[in-house]
Amino acid sequence: MTAHPIPDRLQSRGRRALRSWETLLLAVFVTIFVINSFASPYFLNAWNLSDATFNFTEKALIAFAMAMLIIAGEIDLSVASIIALASTAMGLAMTAGAGTPEIVVAGILTGLACGVVNGALVAGLGLPSIVVTIGTMSLFRGISFIILGDQAFNGYPKDFAYFGQGYVFWVISFELALFAVAAIAYYVLLHRTNFGRAVFAIGNNPTAALFSGIRVVRVRFILFLLTGLMSGIAAVCLTSRLGSTRPSIATGWELEIVTMVVLGGVNILGGSGTIPGVVLAAFIMGLVTFGFGLLNVPGIVMSIFLGALLIGVIALPRLWGQKR
Repeated sequence: MTAHPIPDRLQSRGRRALRSWETLLLAVFVTIFVINSFASPYFLNAWNLSDATFNFTEKALIAFAMAMLIIAGEIDLSVASIIALASTAMGLAMTAGAGTPEIVVAGILTGLACGVVNGALVAGLGLPSIVVTIGTMSLFRGISFIILGDQAFNGYPKDFAYFGQGYVFWVISFELALFAVAAIAYYVLLHRTNFGRAVFAIGNNPTAALFSGIRVVRVRFILFLLTGLMSGIAAVCLTSRLGSTRPSIATGWELEIVTMVVLGGVNILGGSGTIPGVVLAAFIMGLVTFGFGLLNVPGIVMSIFLGALLIGVIALPRLWGQKR
């Protein structure tokens, strides 16, 4: 029997896959996993690994929507403040006697409302997204501080804890299951729909996209809505996991979410990126955070690491391109 040669088309696809950013991230993930397994005897425990997912699932939910927003050439730096405001709204609903369904709806609707504000200012009025969301970042968290001050909302219903602490099956938490569903949904939305193609087109050339018939304003507005929606959902999970609301909740998450997106291969200038890359980046950051925790590394070291990682991920491709 004679061996049939592999078609050139398949060979080129294989070479592109091996040289892709996602393949590099997968190699980094495996390396970090092996290092953590040797660094701590507690790492390979199934329940410990399950707990490690809490380090990234809530941030990754927002990162999926943020990835699409950055691919379209925009950014939202108010996501952590949206979480604070949505959590505050849930606390107000709880003190008013609302049950778990109403509390959850309050958090999600608050996130959507914040997305409407950002979308109206950026897509509707044509203001720069980085300036607008820096402003709303202070606005949303400032409202939370006005309402709460140095106080906290406690005493959420017992069944509300399921969203941040419950398990769907064995070591599979509700948050991890939600993360998987969101990853699939955003993969289909970005890579398998006309809306996703419009996002890439706008990120590459918004003027050309407009003249090709794409409703650029509407797409941008929807993207800010999605970011607000996912921030509201993340607020539900985080508030449920912590069991309380404080105005300082999720402080600094903007940096971590943007780092997760850029590490996943999304071009900070827009036009390119993938959801699988963001998924791998989320797992990598979760493993790094969990490994630092097992080794009792101070939190400030993690902040330094994230800052250096963000700069490196943005700078290295450009330096490599100049070298080539």
